[in-house]
Amino acid sequence: MTAGNFRPGLVLAAFFLAACQPGAGDSDSDEDEAAAIPVETATPTRADIVAVYSGTAPIEAFADATVIAKVGGEVRDILVEEGDDVTVGELLARLDGDRLRLEMQQAEANLRKLQRDYQRNVDLSERGLISAGDFEKIQYEMEALQATFDLASLELGYTQIRAPIAGVISERFIKLGNTIDVNAPTFQVTSLEPLISYLHVPEREYRRIHAGQDAAIHIDALAGSQFDAVVSRVSPVVDPGTGTFKITIEVSDPSRRLKPGMFGRISIVYDRHADAMQIPRSAIVEEAGQSTVYVIADNVAERRVIRTGYAEGGQIEVLEGLNETEAFVIVGQTNLKDGSKVSVINAAEAGEATVSNDTSSG
Repeated sequence: MTAGNFRPGLVLAAFFLAACQPGAGDSDSDEDEAAAIPVETATPTRADIVAVYSGTAPIEAFADATVIAKVGGEVRDILVEEGDDVTVGELLARLDGDRLRLEMQQAEANLRKLQRDYQRNVDLSERGLISAGDFEKIQYEMEALQATFDLASLELGYTQIRAPIAGVISERFIKLGNTIDVNAPTFQVTSLEPLISYLHVPEREYRRIHAGQDAAIHIDALAGSQFDAVVSRVSPVVDPGTGTFKITIEVSDPSRRLKPGMFGRISIVYDRHADAMQIPRSAIVEEAGQSTVYVIADNVAERRVIRTGYAEGGQIEVLEGLNETEAFVIVGQTNLKDGSKVSVINAAEAGEATVSNDTSSG
């Protein structure tokens, strides 16, 4: 091509074509964008956090009594049924007492006769008309007859079967018209207030658990319902065979949804830190026995070793290594290493939250 054949239009087209081709600087920018790892971040929060010891144990009745027949006889009346509340000494059933009533009346008649004889001998003894030995013999016989009468009265009273404790009738063993023997079971009375659980705790926890501490019982059979409870007693000895000590948990349930025999998950609060800085436990990456999080600054991840405290639910207390204004990774941290470039995909949400907090504080 000669100088005379030069066309400015072709040069201009070539210039624009070259300008449209990706250059070396644009290629480096795309690689940087591709290397950025998407993450979500959050900042620490503050709230009370508690230290909890957890265990499992069945729910039991505080008191449970089998009512035994103290005399035999025919069941004449049944006055309560299963599910009925009863008080101490309340009449539950009556047995046939005809024979025992007659025996008591006979003992009473014999006693009265001897009492009249005794009064006459008192006069004779005062006049010296009866020996001291004969007088003492009559006195002993009267005391024996008094005991016989008292015993017959007691036996007759046993035909009325009464509740030994307050509670609810959990089972009835007898039917109307049954003839039962001595020591036959008649009713089961169960005390539902309070209910208790016995928890066997490792001896290393002994200094942390004491009577009066708050506790909670979760019952899976009641859709995970929680009931407030308390540590009522702590055994003063450790079982050398198991290395555990027994504690007694008391729970009150006026609604009576809790039933003896249900299985409970028990949590005992033994310490509390107020206004503790917390992060989600899922944000922590365990590396070489250290607890670490990734803090984000200028879209770069910094590996940060932290010291943790109490854990409750999904949160864990941070004692050292993190400031409450720093953003840390809560999603995507397992793909990071120190110095990784990141793209914070919830940056707008975090910014809005920060603005909201600043506004509310102002």
